[in-house]
Amino acid sequence: MIDDPLSQVLILLAAAVLVVTLARRVRLPSILGYLVVGTAVGPFALGLITESDTISLLAELGVVFLLFTLGLEFAWPRMVAMRREVFGVGAAQVLLTSAAGALAVHQFGVPWLPAIAIGGAVAVSSTAIILQQLTEQSELNRTHGRMAFSVLLFQDLAFVPFLVLAGALAAGSLELGAERIGIAVASGVLALAVVLLAGRFLLRPLLYEIAHSRLRELFTLAVLFVALGSAWVSHMAGLSMATGAFLAGMMLAETEYRHQVDAVIRPFRDILLGLFFISVGMLLDLRIIVGEFPLIAAILLLMILAKGALMAAVARFSGLPLFKALRTGVVLSIGGEFGIAILTILLQGRAVDASVGQPLLVAIVLSMVLSPLLLRHNRAIARMVLRDGGPPGRPAPSPEDRAAAEVAAREHVILCGFGRVGQNIARVLESQGFEYIALDLDPARVRKARQAGDPVLFGDSADEELLREVGLENASAVVITFAEPATAIGIVRAVRSLRADVPVLVRTADDTLLNELTDAGATEVVPETFEASLMLVSHTLMLLKVPVSRVVRTIGSVRRNRYSTLRSVFRRDDALAIDADHAFREELKSVVIPPGAWAAGRTLDEVRARGAEVAFTGVRRQGILGREPATSMMLREGDIVVMYGMPEALEHAEAVLLAG
Repeated sequence: MIDDPLSQVLILLAAAVLVVTLARRVRLPSILGYLVVGTAVGPFALGLITESDTISLLAELGVVFLLFTLGLEFAWPRMVAMRREVFGVGAAQVLLTSAAGALAVHQFGVPWLPAIAIGGAVAVSSTAIILQQLTEQSELNRTHGRMAFSVLLFQDLAFVPFLVLAGALAAGSLELGAERIGIAVASGVLALAVVLLAGRFLLRPLLYEIAHSRLRELFTLAVLFVALGSAWVSHMAGLSMATGAFLAGMMLAETEYRHQVDAVIRPFRDILLGLFFISVGMLLDLRIIVGEFPLIAAILLLMILAKGALMAAVARFSGLPLFKALRTGVVLSIGGEFGIAILTILLQGRAVDASVGQPLLVAIVLSMVLSPLLLRHNRAIARMVLRDGGPPGRPAPSPEDRAAAEVAAREHVILCGFGRVGQNIARVLESQGFEYIALDLDPARVRKARQAGDPVLFGDSADEELLREVGLENASAVVITFAEPATAIGIVRAVRSLRADVPVLVRTADDTLLNELTDAGATEVVPETFEASLMLVSHTLMLLKVPVSRVVRTIGSVRRNRYSTLRSVFRRDDALAIDADHAFREELKSVVIPPGAWAAGRTLDEVRARGAEVAFTGVRRQGILGREPATSMMLREGDIVVMYGMPEALEHAEAVLLAG
């Protein structure tokens, strides 16, 4: 057993790098690699590392940062729109699953109150594992991903009364259970109100002042303070720390700093989440698995089947198609870290017999270890269930569906999104004699469009089954009109997994994720800000009597060069980078050569030789600007050098020019 903290960290890092690399090489989820590392080095295998309070805290912070970054993707209006899924479907899942779990363990002689606490432990699923895996698979914004996320949010809230009940049972003060639960719920509501009000009225002014300081480390410290401070408020009120962090992120989602906040917090999240998964693997006791394998296997299988079936039934009743309901059930069939916490409290307080609690605890941990495989293949499992159970009965297709099916069998264009942009494209296609099928997730918009005779279907554009149904194999082009780049990336990947040769055009607000969209398989990406600039340029040139053919060539040249000309801009001093790696964020910068600078009397070639990896677009001397200067040009004191490149390269080049 190694007790030195530094040695433990080095062992974890070395094992994680090795195993995760191997997992990636054989195309297994990285989460599975972390879980294997925890199992191998934990106290029940090699025994190199034991669970400690420090490791537990850092692991929990990984979950905090995960929920914080997810909150950045869910602005308050979106959460209001999801209230039915969170408080309707989520409440139904927790009530039904906890009741079924309590009834099952009560049959083995467990009193009702401990049985209810155990039922709550079984009902919750792992927020960290599910959200991380669905994000890696680009399924978080799919129908089953959004439903699973809504249920997980309610599970985090429902965890509070179950935790209070478990603590009362362990302390032997059952008569105070109802009162303590009431106090905990009231404290939780107050904490949520504090986080929401602070986020709405304090965060934007705070980040505004810090952003204008132009100190990156100060901005990073502020983001960490906001995430951890909101988690602390939630924790002090008896809620999970992740709940407060999620709400803080949700408040920041409505600010202009959302992208930069996400870029700052992501490295901390990824590292600490890996530690969380390792800590889960350390809980797996291989000796108990071997000694009581039949019982643990039976509990594991029964838990996964029962949770999956109940969740699928609730999702189906809420209006999801059977296939998507089954996928949601598979995703939420695993156990969770909150269940481990509840069972640990009950076992340590001897509120439940070890012969019942210990096998169940191991089964929950084992379900989390196996969860990456279940989540990775949730689509295949749902298909297998439907095939074994026979094809589900379908109502007779409507005239609109029959018309759409006829279009799908012919050459047509698929429009992903039927908002204002999608409808404008549809009208132009109609005027030119081209057929189309549109997909959208707004039921009111779909209903109105179908009433007007437009071939529009309700559904997730990233769903491969739906893409097959709308005739992707016969499509001449796919146009993605959603403004969110992350949504578009998932759709592009789904299209490319089915067909590699179809042109895919993507509309995006700016060039933030231009590189990722292109790597995913987008044929053309159309940033709105750049296209607006091109339209203004074309009209300006026409007013200046420039021949039409020359205007067309100029605009075409800018597009062929992927808008590189339009990125040559001077940014505000207080502008923060939107993306993490500054991809496609080149800019211009001007530097005055002061007296005594190293660059005075040196050529641009010599400046490059010292590591200035930028393009020198001009040198202004005595009021005269020379464009595209020769590399042999010698700089003088007072020259103004205009450079073009990425922010980090510009900073380094400026340091070279101004060196004494």
